[in-house]
Amino acid sequence: MNNIFIISKLIIKKKLKILSDSEKDQLRQFNKDYPFSKNIDFEKITQKFTDYSKVDKNKAWESLLTKMEVHKTEKTKPIFLLSWFKYAAMIVLFIGLGYFYQQGYFTKRTTLIIPSEQITLQLDSGEIKVIDDQNSTSILDTKGRIVGNQKGDKLIYTSDSEEELLVYNTVTVPYGKRFEIQLSDGTRVNINAGSSLRFPVTFLKGESRQVFLKGEAFFDVAKDANHPFIVNADEINVRVLGTKFNISSYSEDENINTVLVEGAVVTYRTGDDYLSNSAARLKPNYKAAWHKNNKLIRVEKTDVEVHTAWLDGKLVLQEVVFNDILKKLERQYNVIFENNNKSLESRYFTAKFDVEDIYQVLESLSISGNFTYKFNKNIIIINP
Repeated sequence: MNNIFIISKLIIKKKLKILSDSEKDQLRQFNKDYPFSKNIDFEKITQKFTDYSKVDKNKAWESLLTKMEVHKTEKTKPIFLLSWFKYAAMIVLFIGLGYFYQQGYFTKRTTLIIPSEQITLQLDSGEIKVIDDQNSTSILDTKGRIVGNQKGDKLIYTSDSEEELLVYNTVTVPYGKRFEIQLSDGTRVNINAGSSLRFPVTFLKGESRQVFLKGEAFFDVAKDANHPFIVNADEINVRVLGTKFNISSYSEDENINTVLVEGAVVTYRTGDDYLSNSAARLKPNYKAAWHKNNKLIRVEKTDVEVHTAWLDGKLVLQEVVFNDILKKLERQYNVIFENNNKSLESRYFTAKFDVEDIYQVLESLSISGNFTYKFNKNIIIINP
C-alpha cells in the first residue's frame, strides 16, 4: 500500500516537472512493470485540486475507504490497481500535496524558464574565458605562467608574480550567480549578481591597491599600511587600509551605498583628494549614501544585515519600495519583471527571505501586496 502512494506521488511530481533523477529512474522502472499506470487522467485530477479548500477531507477519506473495500472483492488485479491509483493519487493530491498548491506549482511553476548564464573572466589581452563554477582551472598570463587558480565559485590569484606594469583582469558575474575572488595581496572579494570587478593581477610595490567595481561586492581587505586599498565605484572612491565593508553601485540605483562592517573607511568623490571637505568617514554599522543626482553624501546608522544578507543567499527587505524590490529579485534570480499594477510602485514592504526560491518569494509578496502574476518564459508579469 505504501508503495502505491509513493508511486502516485511520483506520477504527480512528474506532471509538475519536479522529479529528481533518482525519482525518474524509479518511476521508469515502475512503468515497465505496470504500464497501465500511464492511463490515469491527471489533467482531470489536477483541475479538481483548485477546489481544495472546499473539500470535506474526513468525508472524502471515509468514502475512499468504502470504495477500497469494494475493490478488494474484485478478481481483476489490473483494474483494481488502476482504480486504486486514482484514489491514492487523489489522497496525495488533496491531503499530501497541499504544500505544492500553496507554492503555485500547478498554475505557475512549470511556465517559468530561467536562462543559465556564465561567469566570465576577461584577461589583459582581451581574451574572455568562461568560468564554470562547477569545475576547476588555472589562469595563465600571456607568457603561459599560472597567475591564479579557480575552484568552483572561488578564484585565487598568486602573490609570487613580479610585474613591473599593472596588468588587469575583469570578472563579470551575471544575474542569478555570485562569485568570490582572492586578490594577490590576500584581499577577499565576494561579487554579487549583475556585477563586475576590474583588478590588477599583481599590485605594484609603492603604489596604492586600486580596483574598479560596477554593481555590488563585499570586501575583506588585507592590512597593508604602506599600500592603501581604494575601490573606485564610478563617482565614488572608498579608501581603506584593512577592513570589511560592502559597496553597492548598480547603475540603475539612485545611490551608491558604502556600509562598514568593521575597521574604518573614507568615501569621497572620484577626482577629489580623500582628505577634502567632501570626504565622509565611516564607523562600523554606518552607511554612506552618495546620491547621484544632487551629488551629496548622507551618512547614517544602518542595519548591516540588510546590506550583507546576499552573501548567504538571503534577501532582507526593510521598508523597501516595491520597484526596488523588483530590481533586487531580478538580480538574485535572473528574471525580468513587467509591472502592470501601478498602485504597487510606491508601496513599501518589509520581509526576510532565507532559502526561498522565486516562486515562494512571489507567493508571499502577492499575498502581502494583493496582486496576481503570471509567467512568460523568464518574464514575470504582475497584474492587479
